[in-house]
This record gives sequence, C-alpha cells and structure tokens, in this order.
Amino acid sequence: MTSNAAFNLLYAQSGGVTAVINATAAGVIEAAREHPDEIGTVLAARHGILGVLDENLFDTAALSADELARLARTPGGAFGSCRFDLDPMERNPAQYDRLFAVFAAHRIGAFLYNGGNGSMDTVARLSAAARARGYPLRCIGVPKTVDNDLEGTDCSPGFGSAAKYLTTSMLESGLDLAAMSSRRGRVFVMEVMGRNAGWLAAATALAARGEDEPPHIVLLPEVPFDEATFLARVQAVVERLGYCAVTVAEGIRRADGSLVMEQSHDALGHVQLGGAGQCIARLVEARLAYKHHWAIPDYLQRAAGHWRSATDVAQAKAVGRAGVMYALAGLDGVMPGIRRLADQPYRWDVQPIDVAEVANLERRVPARFIRADGLHVTAEAKAYLAPLLEGEVEVETRAGLPDYLRLAWTSLPRQLPAWTG
Repeated sequence: MTSNAAFNLLYAQSGGVTAVINATAAGVIEAAREHPDEIGTVLAARHGILGVLDENLFDTAALSADELARLARTPGGAFGSCRFDLDPMERNPAQYDRLFAVFAAHRIGAFLYNGGNGSMDTVARLSAAARARGYPLRCIGVPKTVDNDLEGTDCSPGFGSAAKYLTTSMLESGLDLAAMSSRRGRVFVMEVMGRNAGWLAAATALAARGEDEPPHIVLLPEVPFDEATFLARVQAVVERLGYCAVTVAEGIRRADGSLVMEQSHDALGHVQLGGAGQCIARLVEARLAYKHHWAIPDYLQRAAGHWRSATDVAQAKAVGRAGVMYALAGLDGVMPGIRRLADQPYRWDVQPIDVAEVANLERRVPARFIRADGLHVTAEAKAYLAPLLEGEVEVETRAGLPDYLRLAWTSLPRQLPAWTG
C-alpha cells in the first residue's frame, strides 16, 4: 500500500443492500484508479462503519479488471453492510477517537459512505468531527436504497432494479391468476418493502396497461387503510373479472396510525415488519370468502441481479464516480444527487447535495401521485416511475447461473490495538 499519492480513499456500504450497490463500488474504484497521483488506493471496510471501528479493511487494489467488472454485476454488498448509527460526538468521544485513529493509520483523506438517509447522518457527523479536530478528511455520502425515500435526489440507486423485479412479478403472476380464476373468485396479494414510503408498491402499477390488468389495487403507507373501501373495491373487481390482484406495502397503517401488521420489536424498539400481505389476504377470505394467495418477495426484490434496470445500473455507477470526483475537488459533507432533466426521452445528471440537509429525512410518495380513492396511483406517478425501470443488462452466466463474484476477503494488517468499545 506504499504510495506517494496525496491520500487513500476509504469506501464502505451501509443499510439494506441492493442489486446495484456493487456497481457503485465498482464506479468508485474505477474512478479512483484513474487518478493515481492523487489517490493511492481504495480501501473498503468490512460491514460498514463497524469495519472502520474494528480496523477490518480490504485493499481493493487486489481486484483485477475482470473481477471489478464482475463486482459491478453482482447483487448484495460485496464488502458487507451494517445497520449502525454513530453516537453524538459529545456523548461518545471515544468512538470518534477510534475512527480518526484508523483514518490516520491508513492515510485516509476521503471517506465515501454508500447508504440511505441514516447513512447521510453518519457522513454529516464525521464531516463535522473532522473539521472540529482539524483532520483533513473529505466525507462524501453516496446514495442507495430500494425504498427510494432519500431526499435530495430524484431517485435512489437500487430502487429501479427492485421496482423492475416486483413489477415483472406482478405482471407474470397476474397472467397466472387470470388463467386460474373461477366462479368462486380468486385474490392474490403481493407484499413489498416500504416501511413509510410506498414507492415500490406504486411502481408495480406499471404492470397494468389498463384498468382490468393487475394490480387492481395498490395499498400505500401514505394512505390510511380503510377496510370497507378496500373490500368494496375487491368485490367489484372480482365480480367483473373473476379475480383481483393487490400490491401491499409492508408499512400500511390504519387511520389511527397503528400498523396493519408487525412481527416484533428489537432491544432498541425498532419494529420488524412483515405479514401485512397475509393479513390483507386473510381479511378478504374472511369477509368475502374468495380463494386467496399471498406472497412476500422479501430479499428477492432487492437481490435480483439477473433482472436489473439499465437506468439503475448507470446511475449507481455515476454516483460512485461522482463521489470520487467530489473528493478530489475538495468537497466535503455532500452527496451526489440525481437530477431529472426530462421524462421523454429520460435525461438526468448528478449534482452535489448537502448531506446535513437530507440526513434522516424520508421522501414519501406525494399526494399528486395517489388517486383520490387512495387505492391506486395516478398517471403522473407512472410517468415519473417508468424511466427508472427501463433497459436491460446482459447477464454473464456459468453453468446456467449468473456468474457473480464471491469476494475473497483478506484484511490488511491492523496498525492499532483491537477496538473494545
């Protein structure tokens, strides 16, 4: 790792991973390699900020050009992710002492954190801590989330591919459903991710080319669930077609704000969601006596590397490359946000956004994207969503399966004592 370059760059992944987060990682590494006089090497932390604290680092110089290309095609998080929030600096100064000791030991001059709105808060905290300490660190947030709920960017890398997978699933299951409809009536419910923001559920509306095609109903967290209105619509659709397909966001709530379904709470009080689709399907069966099926794509929706959106891949690489260029330009505390320039043809670019202004905020589906009855989305929503799913990416295969990279992790020798915090 010996180099005469000005600094090394540290990259890490955070939060729920996506089908394109490794494309962002590849974009970071490729861009950094184009500037060897300024950036010595790109190091990656194992499991996000936890890997920085643990000084569990990997030198990406070990990746060949072929491996880097395979990395860009591989879903999941090759370097490991985490869900961990830094404490406020005044409450846990030792945590920051450790982070900056690791940065100094490995000549880190730029830190790129690839995550969602909580990760942008980590970037803002580290940026402020570096300035307070006089440590020359450029902190850059790199956007990612399948939920599409990041403020400051027109869309979030990871969303388009998850939406493409789910919309395809609704299209194909709808064909199956129509073929198997009967006099008794049949209802299919697909539960998708979306704790507070219903972007993924909304995207499945693109599967329908007309009112009689699935999904016939889309339930969003932004709209209180009204049981009577919902059941009346289901009954009307079944009486007309013999079947009804419903998309349910996992975080739908009743009018009083309570979740329709939750699984558990962890030690910190975080709610584990899941089961809203089953709850809705059983409600239909109990009240209307229709045959029902339900499905939860769960990890499948964010891990489907075989069916990615070309738009999503291009944007994922672009924000990674932009993050490196921002660091080289001396920017700090910013995130490359995607800006939409036109819908048809779809055009976009990337611009720096202050992470402190978007950290911990949630971008929800706006009212103008939701039909007045609250049971579907508008034409304007479809116009916004459609370009994000467009384009296909060739899948390299081996023995009939996608040829994904299995990273052999070899940690750099530690320069510091073990972290015990």
